[in-house]
Amino acid sequence: MNASSAKPSDPALRNLDALLPDLADLYKDVHSHPELSMQETRTAGLAADRLRAAGYEVATGVGKTGVVGLLRKGDGPTVMLRADMDALPVEEATGLPYASKITAKDRDGNDVPVGHMCGHDMHVTWLVGATKLLAEAQTTWRGTIMAVFQPGEETAEGAQAMIDDGLFKRFPKPDVVLGQHVMVGPSGTVAGRAGAITSAADSLQIRLFGRGAHGSMPQASIDPVVMAAATVLRLQTIVSREVAAAEAAVVTVGVLRAGTKENIIPDEAIIKLNVRTFDAGVRMRVLDAIERIVNAEAAASGAPRKPEITTLDRYPLNVNDREASKRLVDAFRGHFGAERVRETGPAPASEDFGSFGTEWHVPSVFWFVGGTDPETYAKAKAANKLNELPVNHSPKFAPVLHPTLRTGVETLVVATRAWLPA
Repeated sequence: MNASSAKPSDPALRNLDALLPDLADLYKDVHSHPELSMQETRTAGLAADRLRAAGYEVATGVGKTGVVGLLRKGDGPTVMLRADMDALPVEEATGLPYASKITAKDRDGNDVPVGHMCGHDMHVTWLVGATKLLAEAQTTWRGTIMAVFQPGEETAEGAQAMIDDGLFKRFPKPDVVLGQHVMVGPSGTVAGRAGAITSAADSLQIRLFGRGAHGSMPQASIDPVVMAAATVLRLQTIVSREVAAAEAAVVTVGVLRAGTKENIIPDEAIIKLNVRTFDAGVRMRVLDAIERIVNAEAAASGAPRKPEITTLDRYPLNVNDREASKRLVDAFRGHFGAERVRETGPAPASEDFGSFGTEWHVPSVFWFVGGTDPETYAKAKAANKLNELPVNHSPKFAPVLHPTLRTGVETLVVATRAWLPA
């Protein structure tokens, strides 16, 4: 089925074809001007301007750089739609004509490349398009649309920052919270599930202490490099030897840093790691194992001090409400056809989207929109090479513009109309 030829099943989609060129330009603009977490001032300004032009009441600076737009049309449910805005400290390698060449200072004051390598630029564009179309069709529905452009998803602080800034007091309580993410998968398809949809995540920094010495006199040292290397290897046994085959966990060491010169044994080493889990009991068991291994390896090396273990960020388990998920799937199948709506397993990626529904005590649903060229995806699948496709956070991650752009706008409109009566 050609996704771009699908006939609109809702009057709110009748102007989508005419809007797509403008949305494509917006996407390329946001893509080429990425901003780090909690620094999304330009992106927030674009979102706010688009909402105002569509007739929404707009509040800016919510949780520092967040934007909230409200469109009220009589009595009826309130539907919250969320898009995240931040980019990553990753140098883009897509080769696109509108690729990012931006650098910025991170929170530690370091100059870093910045790229939209997780697709949040697509999320912003989708929500801009959906809010405009729903505003143009406001005579066909009743209720309130609340559009939330969220900062700081990549650092797990944006959702909570908006909540702490009075989101729950300043704006109406939604009847449902809806969100979506572009992922590897055939463009034009939608995937989701009831229950756990994205994992809980814990990021930790481990600081190991040794005693420095000249590289030619290792006997005078307590070598933190060897200590760190042994720790990293031992951490790999947590999943393979302490988590049951029927359970799920991921432990990834992403940073191992020590020393400045090859003939100097340093005083300390830094390990940064990330944990993904889908069960509270498994999560605690993995975190306890990390602490046990880190302390044991330090003691075995004769470290002068216990290691420092610091939490860098934490994402909650994101759980889709079952009843709301069924309503959404029915709406998607009615619009796209069953062949384009797929059920997926829980994704080991993590999101702070779930904080809105959990802390507001309302149902929430999160789903995925495919962003891979369908032919490319089919060939990779046939060759058993799906793992070779660039995934989110890869320097080469680049969703194909069409029909990804259209599909993501359609999903938001169709999902919203599943709750708003005519």
